[in-house]
Amino acid sequence: MSDRILTAPLPDTAASSSGPAVYGKIARRILPFLIVCYLMAYLDRVNIGFAKLRMLEDLSFTEAAYGLGAGLFFIGYLLFEAPSNILMMKIGAKKTIMRIMVLWGLISMGFAFVQTPTQFYFLRFLLGVAEAGFYPGIILYLTFWFPSRYRGKMLALFVTAIPLSGVIGGPLSGWILQSMDQAHGFAGWQWLFLIEGLPSVLLGLAVPWFLTDSPHQAKWLSAEEKRNVLADLEEDAQRKTQEGGDHSSILAMLADRRVWTMVALCVCQAIGIYGVSFWLPSLVSGLGYQNVLQIGLISAAPFGAAAIALNLVGRSSDRRLERRWHLIGAFLVGAAGLVASVWLHNTPIAALVALTVATAGVYSATTMMWMLPSLFLNGVGMAAAIGVINSIGGLGGFVSPYVIGLIKDSTQSTSGGIYFIAVVAVIGAVLTYRLPKSLVNR
Repeated sequence: MSDRILTAPLPDTAASSSGPAVYGKIARRILPFLIVCYLMAYLDRVNIGFAKLRMLEDLSFTEAAYGLGAGLFFIGYLLFEAPSNILMMKIGAKKTIMRIMVLWGLISMGFAFVQTPTQFYFLRFLLGVAEAGFYPGIILYLTFWFPSRYRGKMLALFVTAIPLSGVIGGPLSGWILQSMDQAHGFAGWQWLFLIEGLPSVLLGLAVPWFLTDSPHQAKWLSAEEKRNVLADLEEDAQRKTQEGGDHSSILAMLADRRVWTMVALCVCQAIGIYGVSFWLPSLVSGLGYQNVLQIGLISAAPFGAAAIALNLVGRSSDRRLERRWHLIGAFLVGAAGLVASVWLHNTPIAALVALTVATAGVYSATTMMWMLPSLFLNGVGMAAAIGVINSIGGLGGFVSPYVIGLIKDSTQSTSGGIYFIAVVAVIGAVLTYRLPKSLVNR
C-alpha cells in the first residue's frame, strides 16, 4: 500500500464529522474481525504449552527440546517480519493478512503429525516464517485508520485477543486433551493442533469480505468522514516530521537511536509475555493441579484478568496522554507478581493470585510498549521499523522458553526461570524511565 492511497484528495464538504463518532464507527467495523483473527493466531502460537502436558511424554522429548522448539518460532519470525511489513505497504493489508492466516493455520495443523524433535523444530520455524508480519502488520494497519490520540485504546482492544486466547484456549485445550485422547487413533494433543488450526485457515479465506486496505477505499465511510480521518492522519504525520525528523526512508529509521531503544524494550516485554504464555499451564500444574481440564480452566483466570487490565491501562494512558509511567508500572507489576508466585509456591491459591497479577502486568506492558513507535515514525520507515522492532525484539520469545527449559532440566524447578523473567521486566522499567519526555507524553 503506498502513501498516496492514504492521502488521496477527497471532495470538500461543509461540515465536519465528530472525531469520536467516526473513529468509533471504524473500530466497530474492523476491530472485531482483527481480534478474532489474532485470537486464533495466538492460540495456534501458544497451544504448544498445553500440548506439552502430554506431547513430551508421548514423543520422549526433553524440557530443553521443547523450549528450543518453542523458541525457534521467533527465528523464522526474525528473518521474515520486516520484509512482510514492507510488502504490506505495497500490496495492502487484505492480501497480506489472508496469506499469513492460511499458511499458519495449515502449518499449525501439521504439528499433529510430528514424531521427532527435528520435525518439531522445523515446523516451529516454519510457523514463525508464516506468521511473520501479522502482529506488526496490524500495528501498522491501525496507524492507517487512527491518529495517535485514539491509538492506545484501539491497540489495547486488539491486544485483548492475546489474553482472550488463553481464556478460551485454556479450557478448550484442556477439554480436547482429555476428551478426545485416542479418538480415531489420534492422541489428544494431535486433535488439539488439528481442531485449533482449522479456524485460522477459514478466517484467512474470509479476509477479503471483512477488511478494507485504507480509509480512502472504505465504501462504508462517507466522503466527509474520509476527509476528516485523512486530515487527522496527515496532521499526525506532519507533527512527527517536525518533532523527530524524517523517517520516510529505511536508512533514516535505522539511524534513529529511539528505534533501538524500542528494540530493547520489545525484548523485555517479549521475554515476559512468552515466558508466561508458554509456561503458565506447566506452572499451574506445578502448583498441584494435575487434571488437564482443570489446568485449562484455572489458566483462564490469569488471562481473563490480563484482558481487563490491559484495556484499563490503555484507556488511562489515552486520557492522560501519558505513556512512561503506565509502561513502567506494567513492567514492575509483572515482575512483582512473578517473584511472589515463587515465594508463595507452597500456597497454591496465593501463588495463582500472584501469577494472575504477573500476567496482567506483562500483557499491559506489551500494549503500552507498542504505543510508542508510531508516535515518532512515518511512512515506509515506520513499516520497516515496526517489523525490525518486533522481529529483533521478538528474540526475547526465543530466549525466554529456552532458558526456562534449560533451568528446569538442570534444577527440576522453574523458579530460576521465573526470577530471570522478573529481572528482565525491571530492566524494561529502567529503560522506559530513560525515554525522552517528549516521546512518552503525547
